[in-house]
Amino acid sequence: MTDAAIQPAHDVTDLGLAEEGVRRIEWAEREMPVLRLIRERFEREQPLAGLRIGACLHVTTETANLMRTLKAGGADVVLAASNPLSTKDDVAAALVAEYGIATFARRGEDRDTYYDHLKSVADTRPQITMDDGCDLVSLLHSERPDQVKEVLAGTEETTTGVIRLKAMAADKALGFPVVAVNEAQTKHLFDNRYGTGQSTLDGILRATNILIAGRKVVVAGYGWVGKGIASRMDGHGAHVAVVEVDPVRALEALMDGFAVMSHGDAAAWGDLFVTATGNLNVFRREHFEVMQDGAIMANSGHFDAELDLAALRVMAEGHVRDVRENVQEFDLGGKKLNLIAEGRLVNLGAAEGHPAAVMDMSFANQALCAEYVAQHHAELEPMVYVVPEAIDAEVARLKLAALGIELEPMTAEQADYVSSWQHGT
Repeated sequence: MTDAAIQPAHDVTDLGLAEEGVRRIEWAEREMPVLRLIRERFEREQPLAGLRIGACLHVTTETANLMRTLKAGGADVVLAASNPLSTKDDVAAALVAEYGIATFARRGEDRDTYYDHLKSVADTRPQITMDDGCDLVSLLHSERPDQVKEVLAGTEETTTGVIRLKAMAADKALGFPVVAVNEAQTKHLFDNRYGTGQSTLDGILRATNILIAGRKVVVAGYGWVGKGIASRMDGHGAHVAVVEVDPVRALEALMDGFAVMSHGDAAAWGDLFVTATGNLNVFRREHFEVMQDGAIMANSGHFDAELDLAALRVMAEGHVRDVRENVQEFDLGGKKLNLIAEGRLVNLGAAEGHPAAVMDMSFANQALCAEYVAQHHAELEPMVYVVPEAIDAEVARLKLAALGIELEPMTAEQADYVSSWQHGT
């Protein structure tokens, strides 16, 4: 363990949990060969030497391996939780005690503590931000505008965060460039779809132990996350309906074999509701009023705003109780509705989040994008950028290589054909 006398600044639940955290971090690393290869290169080349990186991410075993990679690259790293229920306390302890990384995260922390932790990150005056939901970037812009000019660039992990950042850029309010890691193909095609699809189902099953087969499941939102959830529910034998506001996505859901309903019709039809929109109040009072007795609600979006919990609490008039770990029952008088993980990210609030194998690609993108902005920030305007194609392709190449898969290159004749306009029928 790191010498207690030189432990970095921190606020964690119990440093005594560090040994268990180390075991689980090392277990996750086995499934993260791409990030491991990047870390080995970073140790040699030190591309982040001397840079202060402030991160607001879910404090999980996979995130710990990203933090280790950034530190190996020479960065001074500080981490805060991006969600009050997603922190794994043993991981937070290990980051401090074993890996010497300043960490501010406690599972179940209240709102004030959450923002105190964000301020602790901001106090280090980061030069690169690494966000999961845009809360750190938002705090800097709203409360510490003098620090914004010190930030070279940032990266953003989530759909919700990218939405906020694009709104800031549209309002000319964004003070530095941010790379939307969420938009990388090796992120949204795999992490959002396969990772969230599996981990959302995992969180629901751990919390409720219900049988999915034969159940009527409503998925709100048919972006990459919604697609993954709908697919996994369908694979377990559920009857799946999708609610969408985008006509193209709604049509895609229909052609993928799912029913497409209005919010009102779906509320009266479903047994299990999962939100994945990045928006607020997707299901609200008028929907709660028509839901069936015993209906279960969960959220897989980043913030707990997708379900109108204020209205639900008013309707229950204080008749709320814990019926299982991570399940609250709201007695509305005549029927009872159930909420998993307080309406927060169900895959992290009630389970362990994405499998390490998909986070390997997402966090490889994060590490390489941190290197990219460290090298190219002077060339970038204060706007939202997609991940450079070369980084996306490199992550995919490394993942395939780690899996022992080789791609056959095009022949010279084929390369000439696809790069020429002279070839006809």
